Amino acid sequence: MSKVSLALPEGFILGAAASAWQTEGWSGKKPGQDSYLDAWYKNDRHVWHNGYGPAVATDFINRYPEDVALMKASGLSHYRTSINWSRFLTDYETATVDEEYAAYLDRWLDEMEAAGIVPMLCLEHYELPAALLEKYDGWSSKHVVELFVRYAEKAFERFGHRVTRWFTFNEPVVVQTRVYLDALRWPYEQNTAKWMQWNHHKVLATAKVVELFRRRGQAGTIGVILNPEVTYPRSQAAHDRRAAELYDLFYNRVFLDPLILGDYPAELLALLRRHEVMFEHDAAELATIRDNTVDEVGINLYYPHRVKAPSRAWHPETPFHPACYYEHFELPGRRMNPSRGWEIYPKIIYDMAQRLKQDYRNIPWFIAENGMGVENEAQHRGADGEIQDDYRIRFIGEHLYWTLKACEEGANCRGYMLWAFTDNVSPMNAFKNRYGLIEIDLDNQRARRRKKSSHWFAALSESRTLTLTLDDDEK
Repeated sequence: MSKVSLALPEGFILGAAASAWQTEGWSGKKPGQDSYLDAWYKNDRHVWHNGYGPAVATDFINRYPEDVALMKASGLSHYRTSINWSRFLTDYETATVDEEYAAYLDRWLDEMEAAGIVPMLCLEHYELPAALLEKYDGWSSKHVVELFVRYAEKAFERFGHRVTRWFTFNEPVVVQTRVYLDALRWPYEQNTAKWMQWNHHKVLATAKVVELFRRRGQAGTIGVILNPEVTYPRSQAAHDRRAAELYDLFYNRVFLDPLILGDYPAELLALLRRHEVMFEHDAAELATIRDNTVDEVGINLYYPHRVKAPSRAWHPETPFHPACYYEHFELPGRRMNPSRGWEIYPKIIYDMAQRLKQDYRNIPWFIAENGMGVENEAQHRGADGEIQDDYRIRFIGEHLYWTLKACEEGANCRGYMLWAFTDNVSPMNAFKNRYGLIEIDLDNQRARRRKKSSHWFAALSESRTLTLTLDDDEK
């Protein structure tokens, strides 16, 4: 065992993240303001763990003063959340602002300013208005791209003088991958072509919002939050390496390349044409994407992804899916978080940092989400009632260690943000796995309680030094 101490670079942020739909709840929501997540919950409530969904969530919309005080106590310098597009407007076509919801956001920003915590706002964290899904098939439609730009302009007009860190999407690949590629979520439609059209329109929407942001002369930066999986081949054999390359191409580079470099990978376009799932586009759209790359990128990292070459032929009557090029691989002896079934491998952050430095112009970036979800966390409650989450402290410390090692080697990483500030609702899993520095007690009117990790995070923020004991002895 060896004890190490690493200083946080000057200006390195320590924050946490959440989203509007996972925290605010429906208090004050008007008819017709459902998001995609609200509609999914209403249509398919039985798949949500113990029936919990976004209806109450953590009731942040009513309890934000208490939560902002807890953010400050926990040592957060920054907090990222989203504006709920479906609630911010009363008319999505004309982009008419719901003044009641906007006033709540203003009051929350007042509270943040008083606490000295920097807000970071995302324009879409899965909160596509359900009305646009029903009327236009969501992000299948180029009109929805234009409606998103109108919405973004209203958000900039209303809050651009108060917020300087903006992001278009959080994890733009996720919804359509779960719904249309893998058909795991409502409305359960396997359609690879639609999956790719949604991908492209979110890329295009980002470029158009970047263009708008710069044309308006907005102060600050405009970026995007992505969730590329650090993908490792089973072996260094050519067939396994090829499987990893293709997985990376379809799920990671599909957003990384156009949003940071301005162009889709040529091989991706060739494969989409070969499999007849090429997205509809024109030269003007590609030019807009090329000329309007993001200022910064947030990277969500939780676990490594491992693949191997496929061992069976793809069924000729099964429509194209990128899985024809790979199979998932489970590394024997891997360290696991049994609650999530995810491998724990903190070096993913270092490896992603090296890739961004080498392949993506060393763009400014930060860890936008990283955290550990644990089931039945009450079993770790101490005699004083506080959750003794040493496992979370270890998880954060190890991942932050590799972040700081990458910074020492020239990575342009500007900070680390935890998922999440409080326990909150997740799609389907609801409150099953707890991620927060702050406990949400569902049996006691959602009372807040600090966990041990909240005190540890505050001490880290105060000292600006990570002290960690590494298990590196030969045994």
